[in-house]
Amino acid sequence: MKRILFLLLFAHQCWAQSSANAVRPSKHSVDSMVIYNRQLRPDEMKQDLQLFLDIQKKANSGLYRYHTKSQVDSIYKWAFTAARKPMSTLDFYKIILQLTDFEGSCHNYTEPQAELVGYLNRQRGFFPFALKYIDGKMIFNSKTAQIPVGARVLSVNGVSDRQLMQSFYKYMTADGFTKTQKQAGSVNRSFGLRYLYEYGVKDSFVIRFTAPGATQPQTVTVPAVSLDERNASLLLRHSAPVDSVINYKVQPSYSFRMVNPSTGLLNLRIFTMADDENDPRFPVYVSFIDSVFRVLANNNIPNLILDIRGNPGGSDPTFEQPMMYLTDSSFLENTTAYNIFGNDLPYEKYFWGVSTATRLDSASKAQGKLMLKDYFPSFEHGKSMQNAKYNPVYHPKSPGFKGKLYLLIDEDVASAASHLASLVKAYARNVTIVGVETVGGYYGHNGHMGLIYELPHSKLKTKFSIVYVIQDAPVKPDQPEGRGIIPDHTVWPSFDDFMQNRDTQMEYVLKLISGKS
Repeated sequence: MKRILFLLLFAHQCWAQSSANAVRPSKHSVDSMVIYNRQLRPDEMKQDLQLFLDIQKKANSGLYRYHTKSQVDSIYKWAFTAARKPMSTLDFYKIILQLTDFEGSCHNYTEPQAELVGYLNRQRGFFPFALKYIDGKMIFNSKTAQIPVGARVLSVNGVSDRQLMQSFYKYMTADGFTKTQKQAGSVNRSFGLRYLYEYGVKDSFVIRFTAPGATQPQTVTVPAVSLDERNASLLLRHSAPVDSVINYKVQPSYSFRMVNPSTGLLNLRIFTMADDENDPRFPVYVSFIDSVFRVLANNNIPNLILDIRGNPGGSDPTFEQPMMYLTDSSFLENTTAYNIFGNDLPYEKYFWGVSTATRLDSASKAQGKLMLKDYFPSFEHGKSMQNAKYNPVYHPKSPGFKGKLYLLIDEDVASAASHLASLVKAYARNVTIVGVETVGGYYGHNGHMGLIYELPHSKLKTKFSIVYVIQDAPVKPDQPEGRGIIPDHTVWPSFDDFMQNRDTQMEYVLKLISGKS
């Protein structure tokens, strides 16, 4: 799809944390938390909340996807009640986070204004070490003399590990009721900027832990560090060699190799290898995918591992390409797709754009409206249905892979990547799925066109995707509604493998192939 009004979720998530130098104060301004995190009056928050709700009702087709109207009304009643007393912008931000998380869409995203983000990123208040989610615990993941690798962190600054993890759940939206990304992300990705949002800027951290094999807790106090120092420390974390294998920021977006003479490995790290079918990179990618399956067919390779772990998604029609070689069935991207407002942007006065970093100019906005009209040409009975030309039928391609397929997924598989996983589970030949339930849904999602609005008083920017999508996903007995793709074999990284820097999930698949599992 064209991307004038599209933005990948991962781009939003990366922007705030990476903008260490964003919006520096002017030479004569006061650089103070009180300035950026200002107190909001109850009337200001009430107006922002009411506008937020009105925008959701008018433009967000997924508002009532997983919850009844009475359930949605209930959580908004709680929000309005909570906002009856003055509070800081960040405290109000946490209320909006809970509303967007409750909806159940991994494409939702909310962030404070850039000045506040920039101020926090400039502070020497960051947690200095890496942590890793293993077996439901917070495991120490940095190489330092103060705390051994593999130690279990019991508390930070007096807050227990359980309280810490649960406090970060609201920052990670998920399709439906899925919890896996929240569980892992509450440790792996929450001790940077999110910790400052949640607990404020600290000069030091009191870490209570138990060393591997020990029962007696120990305590150390360490000074906070700058964002640059934290990022440098993360690069040297113990698990970096294994983590990098599925990291789309350091690996090519697609690659193939033979693991052994009987097993091929196709890695699809992120679906940004082409913007759409008109991108000159697209035929190169299509040719690559075809060459992979010709190698498999010409050499009678019996096993193929398709590894999409960590893939946050991307653009059509990239994710459909490998699927055509894995099935005997024709398939669609979706069976239904629509928005609920037509072609005119609701509450246009508060519309920001498609990227939190830059406000959309008038020319781009006009072009975006034309695209909306093309994709959703008519508005009837409260819905604008997708133009059928943007939902083609995909047919099986030759040479199709006839051997045993092993799909590797994890909790970070989202959007287009989880859509591929859904199609694989629905239609692939002889497939076994290994890993962790995806954050993206099996039966459907709200995705595609992401719109960002700015609330006038708090200056919070909130993003949601307007297209209600029902995927081409037949009902499966092991696939509950409102859940990600459920693997045949649920496999989380193990503690022993973490300590030895082994890839638990890949080794599990290779044992399945060899018959040793």
